[in-house]
Amino acid sequence: MHRRPRLAATCAALAALLSSCSATPDAAAPAGGGQRDAASGAQAAHAGHAPSQGPQGAGHDGHGPGHGHHAGHGPGHGHGPGPLVHRFERAEDWVPAFEGPERDAWQKPAEVVAAMRIAPGMRVADLGAGTGYFLPHLSRAVGPAGAVIGLDIEQDMVRYMTERAARERLANVTARQVRPDDPGLDPGSVDRILVVDTWHHIPDRPAYAAKLKAALRPDGAVVVVDFTEAASHGPPKDHRIPAEAVAAELRAGGLSPEIVAEDLPEQYIVVGRRAGAGAAR
Repeated sequence: MHRRPRLAATCAALAALLSSCSATPDAAAPAGGGQRDAASGAQAAHAGHAPSQGPQGAGHDGHGPGHGHHAGHGPGHGHGPGPLVHRFERAEDWVPAFEGPERDAWQKPAEVVAAMRIAPGMRVADLGAGTGYFLPHLSRAVGPAGAVIGLDIEQDMVRYMTERAARERLANVTARQVRPDDPGLDPGSVDRILVVDTWHHIPDRPAYAAKLKAALRPDGAVVVVDFTEAASHGPPKDHRIPAEAVAAELRAGGLSPEIVAEDLPEQYIVVGRRAGAGAAR
């Protein structure tokens, strides 16, 4: 899954953001999964924030001292702290942190996908997908009749995901690069949007949430997974966003949010449904 938006000034800040931390985490925004291009704020970081050091040398997967900065806390920047600005350019550098077996223990990908309530044949987007940590899991969940799209703002993450899909024979998976201020999804085109470890990279989260809502089909949902304040992994404390703040940002974007109960040791899950749509879980 792993990872977003504002306009002008925000785009500049975003551009400094990342690509797929969804990482991975993110990507910080898909554009998340977490770590991408300077404008990456939204989708790239998703995959990242693993417990080990990132290739940049410090902190949690490259978000250590000197690798991020506040992009602003003024009006319009959401209900939580400003976005964490960070890049995730060379995909192979991030594979050890995003794909290491130790991540499975705290990320619990099977539980996250189960919480999404995916039915065979659905179309799912992984925003800020990074190196594509969640793609095999999502591919199995939607089945041969479904489709999975890995989104990231970092071109090399998209290249890596495309090669991964071919290497692992994930025929229902595609990947594409998106802009930091736009998830690049057609209106009413997807059933689920996964945003893992990326939400805190997005600059104008309420505005971005509105764009995600527009991309959802009836009964569609945005599933945000991010770090708790007490987590031993994740971004600096002042860039962590409480689940309640994420819910408020999704609500501001026109979604109906719910903080769901899941046994994740480091993270929470917030599901934002289209207003009036059926529950995603």
